[in-house]
Amino acid sequence: MKPSTAVLCASPLTFDKASILCLFLLLYSHFASTVMAHDESVIYALTGQGFSQSKFLREHGLKMDGWLSMGGTYQTHNPDNHSNAPITFNDRSGEFQLNQLYFYLEKAVDMEARHWNFGGRVDLMFGTDSRFTQATGLDNRWIDERDLRFYDLALPQAYLEIFAPFGNGITAKIGHFYTILGEEVVTSPNNFFYSHAYTMQYGEPFTHTGALLSYALNENLTLNAGTVAGWDNFSENLANWNFLGGVSWTNDEATSAVSWSVVSGDADDVPDANRTVSSLVVSHNFTDKLEYVFGHDFGFQEQAAASGQDAYWYGINQYLVYDFTDAFSAGLRGEWFRDANGTRVMAGNPGHYFALTAGVNWKPQSWLTLRPEVRYDWADAKTDPYADRSKDHQLQIAMDVVIDL
Repeated sequence: MKPSTAVLCASPLTFDKASILCLFLLLYSHFASTVMAHDESVIYALTGQGFSQSKFLREHGLKMDGWLSMGGTYQTHNPDNHSNAPITFNDRSGEFQLNQLYFYLEKAVDMEARHWNFGGRVDLMFGTDSRFTQATGLDNRWIDERDLRFYDLALPQAYLEIFAPFGNGITAKIGHFYTILGEEVVTSPNNFFYSHAYTMQYGEPFTHTGALLSYALNENLTLNAGTVAGWDNFSENLANWNFLGGVSWTNDEATSAVSWSVVSGDADDVPDANRTVSSLVVSHNFTDKLEYVFGHDFGFQEQAAASGQDAYWYGINQYLVYDFTDAFSAGLRGEWFRDANGTRVMAGNPGHYFALTAGVNWKPQSWLTLRPEVRYDWADAKTDPYADRSKDHQLQIAMDVVIDL
């Protein structure tokens, strides 16, 4: 456990206090749904004006928005160190976590225009999730870990965007931005579940620094290609440039979609050692209410194992989500992740990692989402990975609240 010298985190909230907080938010959401007539965001509901409605932002085509996500997790083994490892993000058991206090400022390019135009975006995040999304040489040195315990700052995106009117139009991101690999993402409102899959946590990058071009061949097919400075890296080993690209397809009815992405090149810290990961995501809406998603990652890295051998990892995730109403949905996630050489999840501990997660999303207001879930993990590994390396399985009950600011 990291030492703490800050008053804010020196006495972490217990799960009992987190439960009381969640109960308060449930009662508050019921009150809000009966009293507040307008529910675009909590700021709008309370003040009648949103972030992006200032005259300056409107005149310059800017959008400012954000959210607050916070929750708690209870692990039945209840380890003394309160760690949910190897689970990350909601990685503390019996403690309240402010996962993300997130703001972004964006100027979107006009993709319908027939002339050059410019935009960009800057994102800033504070919370316990920030530790997992920082880039080497950028935001990993802003706050001393002794000051705020598990809380930190991150700048996950800061890029310029350019639209060039060639053919159907080319867009270019130049700077620091999120990866295009995988189904799950860092930003809380864009995931169904509070917790994350192993492939997202251990098999893929979170961010890149470089340039990424995007071109829509037609209304169904889009190509991406660019070059980046490896994984989660801003300024280290800038000679190790990687290729980042892929292709995505959507049918005319927008009921089926396929995307395949790959990042390949020398690893950030090992010259002349290729690291490649490819990610396939397939989704299909069987009905207006039922959606299925299949995800597969395959990765390898040369000379990554302790013995100097090449390392491999791969996994499959499957999601099933049913929308009972516009405000209430239920979902299932099943996953398997193989760390063949013990280089991804726990160093020197090869194994198979499995998890089943069931949860719901309830939106009593459009700006308020509650996400309770139950997750069961088990592993077939050289060393038991759960409950401070004493168990081969764990059950955790978790819930978070996402508030659109």
